[in-house]
Amino acid sequence: MPRVTTSVIVSMPAAEVFDFLADARNLSLWSSGVAGVDGEAVPPGVDAEYRYRYPGRHREHRLVCAGYEPCRHIVFRGQRMWNPLGTQIPEYGFDLIPHGGGTLVRLSVHSSLAAGMALFSPVVAMAWRRDLPVDARKLSEALGGLQVRPRALEAVRPPESAPPASEPFDYAPTARAFWPGVGA
Repeated sequence: MPRVTTSVIVSMPAAEVFDFLADARNLSLWSSGVAGVDGEAVPPGVDAEYRYRYPGRHREHRLVCAGYEPCRHIVFRGQRMWNPLGTQIPEYGFDLIPHGGGTLVRLSVHSSLAAGMALFSPVVAMAWRRDLPVDARKLSEALGGLQVRPRALEAVRPPESAPPASEPFDYAPTARAFWPGVGA
């Protein structure tokens, strides 16, 4: 059965990323495999249950937290979905690894296919290989982007303002360093 994995670095600590991912309602903000999640708050943890809509489906399905290790690992498993060719059970997994001032998030999708759907395993895998990297970028954007910036620099950076009029900024030393004779 197809299993596709990709990774992305986000500029937030693992605890904050985990809190975002542990609330399955956030999946619809960035995941192409989730069209919507019921807005009711559910305490996170193993067996936490949500109602969600799979893209192209009109009725809600059950989404259950099947793996939960705070700040490290979380897995959501969807309900079996039937179509005339067979069934599919999607599973969305996330592993978090501290990385510099941010977090490396490894996203994986595993689709359990049965009956005639098993014949379409290469097509399902191809679709996830195309979509999962896009989803990872959308997750990164939802969490503040790909750039990992040390938090200490954020805290000590002075607010943006114009230099005082009594101390004009001199561009000449930089210009001379690159182009001899300029600014002399």
